[in-house]
Amino acid sequence: MLNIADTLHTWCRAARPFALATVVQVSGSAPLPVGTALAVDADGNAVGSVSGGCVEGAVYELCQQILKSGEPPTRARFGYSDDDAFAVGLTCGGELDVLVQRIDPAGLPHLTSALEEVASGHPVALAQIIDGPEELLGRTLRVTGDDSAPDGTLGREDWDRAVAAQARALLRASRTGRLEVGGEATTCPQRLSVLVHTHASRPRMLIFGAVDFAGALSEIGRFLGYRVTVCDARPVFATIARFPHADDVVADWPHRYLAATDVDARTAVCVLTHDAKFDIPLLRLALSLPVGYVGAMGSRRTHAHRLELLREAGVPREHIARLRSPIGLNLGARTPEETALSIAAEITAHAHQGSGTPLTGSTGPIHPRQ
Repeated sequence: MLNIADTLHTWCRAARPFALATVVQVSGSAPLPVGTALAVDADGNAVGSVSGGCVEGAVYELCQQILKSGEPPTRARFGYSDDDAFAVGLTCGGELDVLVQRIDPAGLPHLTSALEEVASGHPVALAQIIDGPEELLGRTLRVTGDDSAPDGTLGREDWDRAVAAQARALLRASRTGRLEVGGEATTCPQRLSVLVHTHASRPRMLIFGAVDFAGALSEIGRFLGYRVTVCDARPVFATIARFPHADDVVADWPHRYLAATDVDARTAVCVLTHDAKFDIPLLRLALSLPVGYVGAMGSRRTHAHRLELLREAGVPREHIARLRSPIGLNLGARTPEETALSIAAEITAHAHQGSGTPLTGSTGPIHPRQ
Protein backbone atom coordinates (compact mmCIF):
# COMPACT_ATOMS: atom_id res chain seq x y z
CA MET A 1 0.00 0.00 0.00
CA LEU A 2 2.97 2.29 0.41
CA ASN A 3 3.02 2.77 -3.37
CA ILE A 4 0.14 5.22 -2.84
CA ALA A 5 1.24 6.55 0.54
CA ASP A 6 1.04 10.23 -0.42
CA THR A 7 -2.66 10.09 -1.29
CA LEU A 8 -3.51 7.82 1.64
CA HIS A 9 -1.73 10.24 3.96
CA THR A 10 -3.86 13.10 2.64
CA TRP A 11 -7.06 11.10 3.11
CA CYS A 12 -6.06 10.00 6.62
CA ARG A 13 -5.23 13.53 7.70
CA ALA A 14 -8.68 14.59 6.50
CA ALA A 15 -10.25 11.62 8.34
CA ARG A 16 -11.73 10.52 5.00
CA PRO A 17 -12.79 6.82 4.95
CA PHE A 18 -11.66 4.76 1.99
CA ALA A 19 -11.50 1.21 0.74
CA LEU A 20 -8.09 -0.36 0.30
CA ALA A 21 -7.37 -3.26 -2.04
CA THR A 22 -3.97 -4.84 -1.49
CA VAL A 23 -2.26 -7.53 -3.58
CA VAL A 24 -1.44 -10.22 -1.01
CA GLN A 25 -0.42 -13.15 -3.21
CA VAL A 26 0.68 -13.57 -6.81
CA SER A 27 1.64 -16.50 -9.00
CA GLY A 28 2.73 -16.79 -12.58
CA SER A 29 3.16 -13.62 -14.61
CA ALA A 30 1.04 -11.32 -12.45
CA PRO A 31 1.95 -7.77 -13.50
CA LEU A 32 2.40 -6.14 -10.07
CA PRO A 33 4.11 -7.38 -6.91
CA VAL A 34 2.71 -8.28 -3.51
CA GLY A 35 2.00 -5.17 -1.45
CA THR A 36 0.82 -3.02 -4.36
CA ALA A 37 -2.53 -1.40 -3.67
CA LEU A 38 -5.50 0.49 -5.07
CA ALA A 39 -7.70 2.74 -2.91
CA VAL A 40 -11.12 4.31 -3.48
CA ASP A 41 -12.69 7.08 -1.39
CA ALA A 42 -16.37 7.88 -0.80
CA ASP A 43 -16.45 10.26 -3.76
CA GLY A 44 -15.32 7.50 -6.10
CA ASN A 45 -11.78 8.84 -6.50
CA ALA A 46 -9.31 6.03 -7.16
CA VAL A 47 -5.54 5.90 -6.79
CA GLY A 48 -3.06 3.10 -7.45
CA SER A 49 -3.39 -0.20 -9.27
CA VAL A 50 -3.41 -3.91 -8.54
CA SER A 51 -3.03 -5.39 -12.00
CA GLY A 52 -1.92 -2.76 -14.47
CA GLY A 53 -5.45 -2.65 -15.90
CA CYS A 54 -6.67 -6.24 -16.30
CA VAL A 55 -9.01 -6.46 -13.29
CA GLU A 56 -9.02 -2.83 -12.16
CA GLY A 57 -12.74 -2.37 -12.86
CA ALA A 58 -13.81 -5.38 -10.82
CA VAL A 59 -11.59 -4.41 -7.88
CA TYR A 60 -12.87 -0.82 -8.04
CA GLU A 61 -16.47 -2.05 -7.78
CA LEU A 62 -15.58 -4.35 -4.88
CA CYS A 63 -13.94 -1.42 -3.09
CA GLN A 64 -17.05 0.72 -3.55
CA GLN A 65 -19.26 -2.10 -2.27
CA ILE A 66 -17.24 -2.64 0.91
CA LEU A 67 -16.80 1.07 1.52
CA LYS A 68 -20.55 1.74 1.34
CA SER A 69 -21.76 -1.40 3.13
CA GLY A 70 -19.15 -1.58 5.89
CA GLU A 71 -18.74 -5.30 5.22
CA PRO A 72 -15.75 -7.00 6.86
CA PRO A 73 -12.53 -7.39 4.87
CA THR A 74 -12.67 -9.95 2.09
CA ARG A 75 -10.22 -11.69 -0.23
CA ALA A 76 -10.83 -12.11 -3.94
CA ARG A 77 -8.85 -14.18 -6.42
CA PHE A 78 -8.38 -13.30 -10.06
CA GLY A 79 -6.97 -15.86 -12.45
CA TYR A 80 -6.42 -16.32 -16.14
CA SER A 81 -8.88 -14.85 -18.61
CA ASP A 82 -8.81 -16.06 -22.22
CA ASP A 83 -9.48 -13.87 -25.22
CA ASP A 84 -13.06 -13.14 -24.16
CA ALA A 85 -12.82 -9.36 -23.93
CA PHE A 86 -15.60 -9.18 -21.34
CA ALA A 87 -14.19 -11.76 -18.91
CA VAL A 88 -12.71 -10.53 -15.64
CA GLY A 89 -9.24 -11.93 -15.27
CA LEU A 90 -5.56 -11.64 -16.08
CA THR A 91 -4.71 -12.03 -19.75
CA CYS A 92 -1.06 -12.58 -18.79
CA GLY A 93 -1.84 -16.03 -17.38
CA GLY A 94 -1.00 -15.25 -13.77
CA GLU A 95 -3.12 -15.27 -10.63
CA LEU A 96 -3.42 -12.76 -7.83
CA ASP A 97 -5.22 -12.54 -4.50
CA VAL A 98 -6.50 -9.15 -3.34
CA LEU A 99 -7.52 -8.20 0.20
CA VAL A 100 -10.17 -5.47 0.22
CA GLN A 101 -11.02 -3.64 3.44
CA ARG A 102 -12.65 -0.44 4.65
CA ILE A 103 -10.31 2.00 6.39
CA ASP A 104 -11.65 4.54 8.88
CA PRO A 105 -8.61 6.73 9.65
CA ALA A 106 -10.14 8.26 12.79
CA GLY A 107 -9.82 4.91 14.55
CA LEU A 108 -6.35 4.08 13.22
CA PRO A 109 -3.93 6.81 14.36
CA HIS A 110 -0.98 4.44 13.96
CA LEU A 111 -1.77 4.12 10.22
CA THR A 112 -1.72 7.89 9.84
CA SER A 113 1.59 7.97 11.73
CA ALA A 114 3.08 5.34 9.43
CA LEU A 115 2.03 7.29 6.33
CA GLU A 116 3.45 10.44 7.91
CA GLU A 117 6.81 8.64 8.25
CA VAL A 118 6.70 7.72 4.57
CA ALA A 119 5.85 11.27 3.56
CA SER A 120 8.78 12.53 5.63
CA GLY A 121 11.18 10.01 4.08
CA HIS A 122 11.72 8.12 7.33
CA PRO A 123 12.01 4.31 7.44
CA VAL A 124 8.90 2.51 8.67
CA ALA A 125 7.21 -0.86 8.33
CA LEU A 126 3.50 -1.59 8.38
CA ALA A 127 2.41 -5.15 9.17
CA GLN A 128 -1.01 -6.18 7.86
CA ILE A 129 -2.91 -9.41 8.62
CA ILE A 130 -3.85 -10.90 5.26
CA ASP A 131 -5.01 -14.37 6.31
CA GLY A 132 -6.45 -15.71 9.55
CA PRO A 133 -9.61 -15.34 11.64
CA GLU A 134 -12.15 -13.07 9.97
CA GLU A 135 -12.30 -10.69 12.92
CA LEU A 136 -8.53 -10.04 12.65
CA LEU A 137 -8.26 -9.73 8.89
CA GLY A 138 -6.81 -6.39 7.80
CA ARG A 139 -5.45 -5.33 11.20
CA THR A 140 -2.22 -3.36 11.03
CA LEU A 141 0.82 -2.68 13.19
CA ARG A 142 3.29 0.19 12.74
CA VAL A 143 6.96 -0.67 13.34
CA THR A 144 9.92 1.72 13.26
CA GLY A 145 13.59 0.89 12.82
CA ASP A 146 14.51 1.55 16.46
CA ASP A 147 13.56 -0.46 19.53
CA SER A 148 10.44 1.54 20.37
CA ALA A 149 7.21 -0.34 20.96
CA PRO A 150 5.05 -0.94 17.88
CA ASP A 151 1.82 1.03 17.42
CA GLY A 152 -1.51 -0.69 16.93
CA THR A 153 -2.07 -4.37 17.57
CA LEU A 154 -2.60 -7.58 15.65
CA GLY A 155 -4.68 -9.00 18.49
CA ARG A 156 -2.10 -10.37 20.96
CA GLU A 157 0.97 -8.88 22.57
CA ASP A 158 3.14 -11.91 21.74
CA TRP A 159 2.11 -11.63 18.07
CA ASP A 160 2.96 -7.93 18.13
CA ARG A 161 6.43 -8.59 19.58
CA ALA A 162 7.20 -11.45 17.20
CA VAL A 163 6.05 -9.57 14.11
CA ALA A 164 7.82 -6.36 15.17
CA ALA A 165 11.15 -8.16 15.47
CA GLN A 166 10.84 -9.74 12.03
CA ALA A 167 9.46 -6.55 10.49
CA ARG A 168 12.57 -4.64 11.62
CA ALA A 169 14.73 -7.22 9.87
CA LEU A 170 12.74 -6.76 6.67
CA LEU A 171 12.97 -2.99 7.08
CA ARG A 172 16.75 -3.15 7.36
CA ALA A 173 16.80 -5.15 4.11
CA SER A 174 14.25 -2.79 2.50
CA ARG A 175 12.11 -5.79 1.56
CA THR A 176 8.39 -6.46 1.68
CA GLY A 177 7.75 -9.92 3.04
CA ARG A 178 5.15 -12.36 4.33
CA LEU A 179 5.35 -13.77 7.86
CA GLU A 180 3.54 -16.65 9.53
CA VAL A 181 2.60 -16.24 13.20
CA GLY A 182 1.00 -18.66 15.64
CA GLY A 183 -0.13 -22.17 14.80
CA GLU A 184 1.29 -23.79 17.95
CA ALA A 185 -1.21 -26.39 19.14
CA THR A 186 -0.69 -25.76 22.85
CA THR A 187 0.13 -22.05 23.12
CA CYS A 188 -1.53 -20.38 20.14
CA PRO A 189 -3.58 -22.54 17.77
CA GLN A 190 -4.68 -19.57 15.64
CA ARG A 191 -2.39 -19.01 12.68
CA LEU A 192 -1.95 -15.68 10.94
CA SER A 193 -0.33 -14.64 7.70
CA VAL A 194 1.07 -11.13 7.95
CA LEU A 195 2.27 -8.99 5.07
CA VAL A 196 4.96 -6.49 6.05
CA HIS A 197 5.12 -3.37 3.88
CA THR A 198 8.41 -1.51 4.23
CA HIS A 199 9.55 1.99 3.39
CA ALA A 200 13.26 2.57 3.72
CA SER A 201 15.29 5.61 2.82
CA ARG A 202 15.84 6.03 -0.92
CA PRO A 203 18.73 4.04 -2.37
CA ARG A 204 21.72 6.12 -3.36
CA MET A 205 23.25 6.75 -6.76
CA LEU A 206 26.73 8.25 -6.47
CA ILE A 207 27.90 9.80 -9.74
CA PHE A 208 31.56 10.77 -9.90
CA GLY A 209 32.54 13.18 -12.65
CA ALA A 210 30.69 16.45 -13.35
CA VAL A 211 30.31 15.81 -17.08
CA ASP A 212 27.36 15.97 -19.50
CA PHE A 213 26.67 12.27 -19.00
CA ALA A 214 26.33 12.93 -15.27
CA GLY A 215 23.61 15.48 -15.92
CA ALA A 216 21.51 13.01 -17.89
CA LEU A 217 22.21 10.15 -15.47
CA SER A 218 21.26 12.27 -12.45
CA GLU A 219 17.89 12.99 -14.07
CA ILE A 220 17.07 9.37 -14.84
CA GLY A 221 18.45 8.26 -11.46
CA ARG A 222 16.08 10.59 -9.65
CA PHE A 223 13.20 9.42 -11.87
CA LEU A 224 13.96 5.84 -10.76
CA GLY A 225 13.77 6.83 -7.11
CA TYR A 226 17.44 7.18 -6.22
CA ARG A 227 18.87 9.85 -3.99
CA VAL A 228 21.44 11.20 -6.44
CA THR A 229 24.80 12.75 -5.55
CA VAL A 230 27.17 14.21 -8.13
CA CYS A 231 30.75 14.58 -6.93
CA ASP A 232 33.78 16.12 -8.66
CA ALA A 233 37.07 17.49 -7.36
CA ARG A 234 36.71 20.60 -9.55
CA PRO A 235 34.42 23.19 -7.89
CA VAL A 236 33.94 25.11 -11.14
CA PHE A 237 32.12 22.09 -12.62
CA ALA A 238 30.44 20.68 -9.49
CA THR A 239 27.60 23.20 -9.20
CA ILE A 240 23.89 22.93 -8.49
CA ALA A 241 23.16 25.01 -11.58
CA ARG A 242 24.72 22.34 -13.81
CA PHE A 243 22.99 19.45 -12.04
CA PRO A 244 19.52 20.62 -10.99
CA HIS A 245 18.17 17.04 -10.76
CA ALA A 246 20.78 15.90 -8.23
CA ASP A 247 19.87 15.88 -4.55
CA ASP A 248 23.45 16.76 -3.61
CA VAL A 249 26.35 18.25 -5.56
CA VAL A 250 29.72 17.88 -3.84
CA ALA A 251 33.09 19.43 -4.67
CA ASP A 252 35.63 16.98 -3.22
CA TRP A 253 38.09 14.33 -4.28
CA PRO A 254 35.92 11.32 -5.21
CA HIS A 255 37.68 8.71 -3.08
CA ARG A 256 37.70 11.03 -0.07
CA TYR A 257 33.97 11.72 -0.37
CA LEU A 258 33.16 8.01 -0.82
CA ALA A 259 35.17 7.12 2.28
CA ALA A 260 33.16 9.59 4.37
CA THR A 261 29.61 8.93 3.12
CA ASP A 262 27.06 6.22 3.91
CA VAL A 263 26.51 3.37 1.46
CA ASP A 264 24.66 0.06 1.54
CA ALA A 265 23.83 -2.91 -0.67
CA ARG A 266 21.43 -0.80 -2.75
CA THR A 267 23.98 1.91 -3.59
CA ALA A 268 25.02 2.37 -7.23
CA VAL A 269 28.47 3.90 -7.84
CA CYS A 270 28.94 5.34 -11.33
CA VAL A 271 32.42 6.56 -12.26
CA LEU A 272 32.23 8.81 -15.32
CA THR A 273 35.55 10.65 -15.08
CA HIS A 274 37.71 8.16 -17.06
CA ASP A 275 40.77 9.89 -15.60
CA ALA A 276 43.20 7.59 -13.82
CA LYS A 277 44.17 10.04 -11.11
CA PHE A 278 40.54 10.09 -9.99
CA ASP A 279 39.43 6.63 -11.06
CA ILE A 280 42.02 4.34 -9.52
CA PRO A 281 41.84 5.47 -5.85
CA LEU A 282 38.06 5.74 -6.18
CA LEU A 283 37.53 2.30 -7.71
CA ARG A 284 40.01 0.70 -5.34
CA LEU A 285 37.81 1.85 -2.47
CA ALA A 286 34.42 1.35 -4.15
CA LEU A 287 35.16 -2.25 -5.10
CA SER A 288 35.98 -3.07 -1.49
CA LEU A 289 32.68 -1.69 -0.15
CA PRO A 290 29.36 -3.60 0.20
CA VAL A 291 27.62 -1.57 -2.52
CA GLY A 292 25.24 -3.03 -5.07
CA TYR A 293 26.80 -1.77 -8.29
CA VAL A 294 30.11 -0.26 -9.43
CA GLY A 295 30.45 0.88 -13.04
CA ALA A 296 33.09 2.93 -14.83
CA MET A 297 32.90 4.77 -18.15
CA GLY A 298 35.53 4.49 -20.86
CA SER A 299 36.51 2.87 -24.12
CA ARG A 300 37.76 -0.71 -24.39
CA ARG A 301 41.32 0.65 -24.42
CA THR A 302 40.63 2.79 -21.33
CA HIS A 303 39.11 -0.22 -19.60
CA ALA A 304 42.11 -2.44 -20.34
CA HIS A 305 44.50 0.22 -19.03
CA ARG A 306 42.30 0.74 -15.97
CA LEU A 307 42.40 -2.98 -15.15
CA GLU A 308 46.17 -2.94 -15.39
CA LEU A 309 46.41 0.00 -13.00
CA LEU A 310 44.00 -1.61 -10.55
CA ARG A 311 46.08 -4.78 -10.48
CA GLU A 312 49.23 -2.71 -9.95
CA ALA A 313 47.45 -0.96 -7.06
CA GLY A 314 46.93 -4.34 -5.40
CA VAL A 315 43.18 -4.64 -5.92
CA PRO A 316 42.23 -8.33 -5.46
CA ARG A 317 40.98 -10.25 -8.47
CA GLU A 318 37.59 -10.93 -6.84
CA HIS A 319 37.10 -7.19 -6.32
CA ILE A 320 38.00 -6.37 -9.91
CA ALA A 321 35.46 -8.97 -11.06
CA ARG A 322 32.70 -6.79 -9.59
CA LEU A 323 33.50 -3.88 -11.90
CA ARG A 324 31.02 -3.13 -14.69
CA SER A 325 33.16 -1.55 -17.38
CA PRO A 326 32.63 -0.21 -19.95
CA ILE A 327 29.57 0.95 -18.06
CA GLY A 328 26.03 0.28 -19.32
CA LEU A 329 24.21 -2.10 -21.64
CA ASN A 330 24.90 -2.09 -25.35
CA LEU A 331 21.98 -0.03 -26.66
CA GLY A 332 23.99 1.65 -29.38
CA ALA A 333 23.80 4.84 -27.30
CA ARG A 334 25.30 8.06 -28.69
CA THR A 335 23.91 11.00 -26.76
CA PRO A 336 24.30 11.63 -23.00
CA GLU A 337 20.61 10.82 -22.55
CA GLU A 338 20.88 7.51 -24.41
CA THR A 339 24.03 6.66 -22.49
CA ALA A 340 22.29 7.43 -19.19
CA LEU A 341 19.49 5.10 -20.25
CA SER A 342 21.98 2.30 -20.96
CA ILE A 343 23.61 2.79 -17.54
CA ALA A 344 20.26 2.87 -15.73
CA ALA A 345 19.17 -0.25 -17.62
CA GLU A 346 22.28 -2.13 -16.49
CA ILE A 347 21.82 -1.02 -12.86
CA THR A 348 18.19 -2.19 -12.95
CA ALA A 349 19.07 -5.52 -14.55
CA HIS A 350 21.87 -6.08 -12.04
CA ALA A 351 19.63 -5.25 -9.07
CA HIS A 352 16.93 -7.70 -10.18
CA GLN A 353 19.27 -10.32 -11.67
CA GLY A 354 17.87 -9.70 -15.13
CA SER A 355 19.75 -10.81 -18.22
CA GLY A 356 19.45 -7.53 -20.10
CA THR A 357 18.51 -9.45 -23.25
CA PRO A 358 15.43 -8.71 -25.40
CA LEU A 359 12.21 -10.41 -24.24
CA THR A 360 11.40 -11.08 -27.89
CA GLY A 361 12.64 -14.57 -28.66
CA SER A 362 13.38 -15.44 -25.02
CA THR A 363 11.45 -18.04 -23.02
CA GLY A 364 10.36 -18.40 -19.43
CA PRO A 365 8.44 -16.03 -17.16
CA ILE A 366 8.90 -12.29 -17.59
CA HIS A 367 8.65 -11.81 -13.83
CA PRO A 368 10.51 -14.71 -12.20
CA ARG A 369 9.56 -15.64 -8.66
CA GLN A 370 11.78 -13.79 -6.19
